[in-house]
Amino acid sequence: MVFSKHDSYYFKTSDNVNLHYIDKGQGQAIVMIPSWTMSAVQYRYQVEGLSLKYRTIALDMRGHGESEFVDFGYKVYRFAKDVHELLVHLSLDKVVLLGHAVGATIVYCYWDLFGLDRLDKLVLVDKSAATVINAKWTIEEKAQYGAILDPKSAIDIRNQLAGEEGEKYKRIFVHSLFSETLSNEQRVSILAASMRVPNKESATLFYSNAHQDWRDLLPRITVPTLLIVGRASLVSVASHQWLHQQIKNSQLVIFEKEEGGNHFSFIENPKKFNRVVDDFIQEQKEEER
Repeated sequence: MVFSKHDSYYFKTSDNVNLHYIDKGQGQAIVMIPSWTMSAVQYRYQVEGLSLKYRTIALDMRGHGESEFVDFGYKVYRFAKDVHELLVHLSLDKVVLLGHAVGATIVYCYWDLFGLDRLDKLVLVDKSAATVINAKWTIEEKAQYGAILDPKSAIDIRNQLAGEEGEKYKRIFVHSLFSETLSNEQRVSILAASMRVPNKESATLFYSNAHQDWRDLLPRITVPTLLIVGRASLVSVASHQWLHQQIKNSQLVIFEKEEGGNHFSFIENPKKFNRVVDDFIQEQKEEER
């Protein structure tokens, strides 16, 4: 699917950055936030399928996709403010805010900054409560929180990404997230999006995301929340089972390995992913009646 130019728009943030977004369909808005160095194109199957029933909006964050490149603002809290400004720009209310991995971090940031303002539901895909390990945590706590990097490793990765061989390390990292079921076209598309973001900015965003700890935020989420994780993903099922316990009124859906249950479940099995999101929204509407 190639996005039509009629579905492609821009708006300017409060710090004068032109951000690009895809906007297609009518009805309740689903606003989708891509992950680290990814673009709105990664949600092409959701825009194609869910726009038949919903208004589907996919945002390119600053320096990503078709948005303007600038050399500032690559922090997850600035990205969350950009999302809020998009919702204000479009006069949206009762939004289903969907984020994948770092995109889910941005959703958490949004909640921390703006609460339920303009939101109706959340969809969080493949993102644990923490990334960097605290040495005082027990083995059980590390598994529950989903932390996988010690502090030194997080800094080392940041420095590798920012260095002269940053693109090489980025390719290695992104390749580690691929599964055998991804087509060559899908792999090329994901890598092309990632390579567009320069080394320094990629490193800054990686570091900003890695050092967020959302454990205290989870019990304060008051809107219905859908958690999605892949059985074969680097992000563990155990961490999402713990998230499910912490977030009130949440649902957990696990994609098994044979169902495309890796880091990009929405690309590997878009039919199931779209159905799961649609069912979640409709079930919540029924409960609200």
